[in-house]
Amino acid sequence: MANGKINVQTENIFPIIKKFLYSDNEIFLRELVSNAVDATQKLKALSSMGEAKGDLGDLKIEVEVDKSAKTITIKDKGIGMTAEEIEKYITQIAFSGAEEFVNKYKDKVDKNVVIGHFGLGFYSAFMVAKRVEIYSLSFKEGAQAVRWECDGSPEYTLETISNRTQRGTNIILHIADDCEEYLENHKIEGLLTKYCKFLPVEIKFGTRKTWEKPEVKEGENAEDVKEVEKEVDNIINNPTPAWTRKPADLKDEDYKAFYRELYPMQFDEPLFHIHLNVDYPFNLTGILYFPKLTNKLEMPKDRIQLYCNQVFVTDNVENIVPDFLTLLRGVIDSPDIPLNVSRSYLQADGNVKKISSHITKKVADKLEEMFKNNREEFEKKWDDIKIFVQYGMISDEKFYERAAKFALLKNADGKYFTLEEYEQHIKPLQTDKNNKLVYLYATNVAEQHAYIDAAKNRGYDVLLMETMLDPHFINHMESKLKDASFVRVDADTVDKLVNKEDNTISKLTDEEQKQIQPVIEEVVDKEQFSVKFENLSEQDAPMLITRPEFMRRMKDMNQLGGGGMSFYGSMPDMYNLVVNANHPLITRILKEGDKEKQTSLARQATDLALLSQGLLKGEKLTAFIKRSVELI
Repeated sequence: MANGKINVQTENIFPIIKKFLYSDNEIFLRELVSNAVDATQKLKALSSMGEAKGDLGDLKIEVEVDKSAKTITIKDKGIGMTAEEIEKYITQIAFSGAEEFVNKYKDKVDKNVVIGHFGLGFYSAFMVAKRVEIYSLSFKEGAQAVRWECDGSPEYTLETISNRTQRGTNIILHIADDCEEYLENHKIEGLLTKYCKFLPVEIKFGTRKTWEKPEVKEGENAEDVKEVEKEVDNIINNPTPAWTRKPADLKDEDYKAFYRELYPMQFDEPLFHIHLNVDYPFNLTGILYFPKLTNKLEMPKDRIQLYCNQVFVTDNVENIVPDFLTLLRGVIDSPDIPLNVSRSYLQADGNVKKISSHITKKVADKLEEMFKNNREEFEKKWDDIKIFVQYGMISDEKFYERAAKFALLKNADGKYFTLEEYEQHIKPLQTDKNNKLVYLYATNVAEQHAYIDAAKNRGYDVLLMETMLDPHFINHMESKLKDASFVRVDADTVDKLVNKEDNTISKLTDEEQKQIQPVIEEVVDKEQFSVKFENLSEQDAPMLITRPEFMRRMKDMNQLGGGGMSFYGSMPDMYNLVVNANHPLITRILKEGDKEKQTSLARQATDLALLSQGLLKGEKLTAFIKRSVELI
């Protein structure tokens, strides 16, 4: 038996590991299972090079929980360790066996086969264990089995043993009293599923029962052979997830099946996917899925999962991909993304920016390819990906430059146009007296139908902008498009929306307008409505409700968090009550001699305008209905 002291610079290394190095003590299982995978992968690599002799046998990694003994055991049948290797790789903290292995065999083995980087993973065991034992037998001929033990202090024991004949390593954790939650099977299975679901070596956790039909023997009737219950290994991981395979080997159904594997509680099928496969100037693989997006711009942070050599790292990838890409789902795997020592969060690095830019480019490539190859299908998907594309155009200049070629505008008739196509479409009619293009839009076809209809009667086209992001997108587009403005179709009377020369003559003199104005102001809320006269046609409504574009847009942006718009969000809604000076009903109200009848007519005309915009409610709506019945 040999005694020694772990080679560290301070007596306080274990408290540092336990309290500060790892942000969450559940990481211990990921680290220890990853080490077991490394040992197995190294053995496979050495066997392929002829340096490991004989049949490798069953290479499953096993995780066992013994609640009565208060232990968790991680078993592998990998390369194992000699006493000298334990002295080198275990007792010298931060000496990475993975790194040394890759350097030694860099010309013969793919460096990405091996997970480890730091040599600290093993010591995460002491976050939950009061004592740790290692039993190991090296694959090397003539090697002696060894046992190592440490109680979380710098003191350890190391001895050779004779009762182990199985190649590989067993690590036994004697769980501390304050961590006994990890002795529950469901807890460990949950951690294995979270962190080790796609590790490249099969991981067994207990057994499960299944039903199997025995082979039909000669002379037996297949219908008479009954299924029998059978106990099989409970394998909790998929060693060859879709992103590790070549795109040419996968069918569309394979991608959909992997999506369901990633998100078992997600019932909608993804719209389409992008398979990432880059080996220069950095290593990056993965699959990104475009889900159907709702009109509500939700910003979940757990849709894309980050892996490092198939080891789960985090589901918060804000620093790797631009914000707008966090709307996607899927997996990104890269050994070149710099992690902190505990592999729990990202470190700032130039590679992160390069990877982020590359992912953005691949997304833009895919969308442009879809648009060019099958525009009809692209248009069918547009309503589901519109928010995503708009968000990207607002937040990422490079993405805007690419997306400007395939981003679509949809009008109230359901027709789609590219930005360039739509500009040419409206240029003949929707150019104002200052030679500025006016983009008319509606946010709700049903509610704004009268205004849309009036605009169409003038030959104008109306866009449909119905999502929460549209106010921000409109502002952004006004900054990008030369000599253009966006105006909601109910922001003014139809003849004022596209501000051309106004040659319509009013039937009311200025004096008559001044005479009738107080009659109308008397029946509306002066703080909410401004009464103004317009020279419209006799066929237009006697009164219209419009809402000033600037104020309404600021309030809309405030709802989504417009940055500096909170002032407008707290202001009351303001409207214009536009009086059609040329409508016969307005003349009738003016000339009505009976004051009571005059007020009643003015209130009825005003209430009709309010009703058309859903602004007549409660007691006022009840009074309007009663008054209408009496008039009939």
